Formats: sequence, C-alpha cells, structure tokens
Amino acid sequence: MAESTASRQRPSLGQMRSNSFLQDHQQYKPPVNQTIGEVLGALPDEVTLSNPIKPDPERVTDSGIIHSLFNRQANPLPQGTPRIVATIFYKSANPVHPTYHPDVSPALRPGNKLPSPQIPSGSAPSVDIEKIPREPPVPEPEPLDHLYGPYVSQLCLTNFLQVLESLPTPYQRTYTSHRCLDREEQPHVVEVTFSPPPDPAYLSFDDLRKHESIWRFEREWNVEVVLQQESVFRRHKRLAVFDMDSTLIENEVIDEIAKFIGVEKEVSEITERAMNGELDFSASLKARVSLLKGVPADVFDKLKSVLTISRGARELCRALKALGFKMAVLSGGFQPLAEWLAGELGLDFAVANHLEIDPTSQTLTGKLVESKPIIDAAQKRSLLQSIAAEHNIPISQTISVGDGANDLLMLHAAGLGVAWRAKTKVQLEAPTRINGQSLTDILYLLGLDNEDIMELCTGPAHQAQ
Repeated sequence: MAESTASRQRPSLGQMRSNSFLQDHQQYKPPVNQTIGEVLGALPDEVTLSNPIKPDPERVTDSGIIHSLFNRQANPLPQGTPRIVATIFYKSANPVHPTYHPDVSPALRPGNKLPSPQIPSGSAPSVDIEKIPREPPVPEPEPLDHLYGPYVSQLCLTNFLQVLESLPTPYQRTYTSHRCLDREEQPHVVEVTFSPPPDPAYLSFDDLRKHESIWRFEREWNVEVVLQQESVFRRHKRLAVFDMDSTLIENEVIDEIAKFIGVEKEVSEITERAMNGELDFSASLKARVSLLKGVPADVFDKLKSVLTISRGARELCRALKALGFKMAVLSGGFQPLAEWLAGELGLDFAVANHLEIDPTSQTLTGKLVESKPIIDAAQKRSLLQSIAAEHNIPISQTISVGDGANDLLMLHAAGLGVAWRAKTKVQLEAPTRINGQSLTDILYLLGLDNEDIMELCTGPAHQAQ
C-alpha cells in the first residue's frame, strides 16, 4: 500500500501536465529540514547580518521609487571588447511586398478586398513543357512589416537580435543597446550596438555582412542593415569622395550629350553594360566618346541646366563641410561638369576625364586627351589614397560613395565604402549599400541623429557663410 502511495506522489513523465512549470519541478528538490535557528547558528562569529530594513546610504527611497546615484552594475565584458554597430534603415518608399493589408495601409480601408494573388513568373501552370520549373520557386518571406508596422518596430528589433544569437558560431552571450536616430516613435533609422562580435575563426566580419540570415531578415522586415566595426574612426571621418553620375547627380552625363546628336540608344546600352561590370570601363569609355565626334564644345554649358543634383546632396555636403571634411568628386564623366558640380556643392577637388577639342571647329574630336589619365576604377582608388595621404588623413577616416562597377575598388579601399542606389553587381560586392531617398542617410552611418543633422545643415556654421 505504501508503495502505491509513493508512486502516486511522484508522477511519471506523461502525467506532468500541471499549470505551473515551477510546481512540476519543486517536488524533485531536496527537502529543507533545518530551522532558521540552526541556519543562523551555523554562521561564523565574524559574520554580521545587515538589517534588511536599514536604508542603503547610497540610495534614496521615496514612495516605492528607488533613485540611485551610482551604477552598481559591473561591466560583464572586459574593457576593449570589440563591438559592431548595425544601422537599420526601413525602406518606406520601396516596399518589397506591394500587396498591403487593408488594416495597415493608408491607401486602403478595412472594407476593401485584397487583390488576387499573382503566380510568380516562370512557375506552373504552363502548357509549355520548357517553361515548367525544374524545382519549386523559392517562397518569398512573410512581409512582417505589414503586420507589425511600416517602421523599425520593437518586434523587428527583437527579431534582429534573435538573428544575431542564432548565427552558426560557438554560443556566447551577446550584450546590446540601441537608439533611434530619426525619431523616438515609429523610427525609420535605428542604430544597434552589440558585443562581442562572432568569433572570426568561425565567421569573419566580411561574411557576417553578407550572411543569408541577415539577408532574409532584411527581406522580411523591408529594411537594410549596414554593419560597421565600432571605433572612434567610425564616427570621426575627415575625407569624403563621391562618384558624380547617378550619385551626386541623377543623370548620366554622356547619355545627355548623346541626346544632342541622336545616338542616345547606342551610348546608353554601352553605359549600362559598363556600369554593371560587363565591359572594361576604359574601352567602353573610348567607344562612347567616339560617338560624340562633331558635337559643339559648348555642349557642357548647355547641359548645366539639364542636370539634376541628387536629393540630399547639398545637405550632405553642407553637413560634412561643417564637420571639417575635405571632399572630392572623382568621376568617370567629364571635367567641365565635375568642376561645375564642385562649385555648386562646395567640394574641394574635382577630377574627371578630359575630352579633346578641335581648336579650329570648336567641336569634340571623339577622343580623350592623351596626356590626362582615364578616371577608371584603379585611378579612383589611387586618387582617394593620394588625397588622403596629402592631407595626412588615415584611410580609416575616409568615406567613398558610388553606384557603378568602376567605383568598387575605391569603395573597398575607403574606411567606409557606400554603394548608393547602385547597380546589381555593385549591390552584391560593395562593403555596404543604401537604397534610400536622400543622400543625407549617409550621415546616420556616422552616428549622427536628426538633431545633429539639422544643426549641421542650419546651424551657426552655415549661417556665417
């Protein structure tokens, strides 16, 4: 009878279905048979017990709220532990999933019907056997931002931290902090600092930047993540160099010139292939320039009214100038327009290609000036390094920004290389990428918030000019 009673008191694994996880496990803890007097009597004589009611002299207690003058939490990580900063941008103007839920889309109402789902291109059904996919199409990730808010939500942030914890490296406790850079409520730019980084023996920093888990997180939440190693030089740069076409200006200059002579289609095709890295830049440049033979030399003056300076370019350059930056435009375009743009934006240097002009007819000969180097990828990197060396600026304190394949070398050489709304090949190979609406997004990568940016753009340094 005693045996059956004992078996009822100790449930089997299949019977542990109570509402309390703690109660399930309390029954296996050893019983406490000592009284409080026995516990106190076992203490050494030199130990003095503090009165639990006596107030802590370093704290002031009032109405149940504790105010502390000292941070008593010891730093769990040793001083000098590396840290990584992740800047998360929500892509509000470029949704990955165009189908919005009526409850969260301002353009739709709860009573509206959702559009019919569309079959992905290249998937069944199809009557053409050659068009039937050999394997099922890769499913698109769930559009979580449409469910939890079109901004960097708390759940988005939590999911990002879970991604970091789940990286295939030996497990280690990660300590994180974050701050909203544009606004506290429903932010679109959030900076997350985490430490320690993954062990480089298992996952290098370059591989971390392109990790498939982070890519999937970006797709699910419609965000972009820029990872940087934290240091004083991340926040304090001194030199910024920019590409011109499709970066500081929205146009491709050589395409605009081609419109004057009716060869726009031929030139545009060569330009697109060169920017995607399909053609050698120097050879493609010479091929395009040869099509411009006979164009009046004053074409550059006429183009100034056609060119559109990119959104945020003036504010970005104004802010960097207020911080004491040296700035340059290094362009595969042409020198007259590079110099004009440098004057418009207050840049210190302008280097581009020189077109040969026939002094008699004052027209373009269709050739480049032989005595001047072609501003290709290698030359842009060399110019970045030489300008930095000339002004005693460490390469870690430099920024380069571009969009084409001929910018990749300088993007990798700079302390921070940013592919801005870049071509596909550049998006994949560049150290970092941003596809925002304004070039001022680059300032967030320096740790500046909206208040800092407003002060730099409209503060005393600008008013005095």
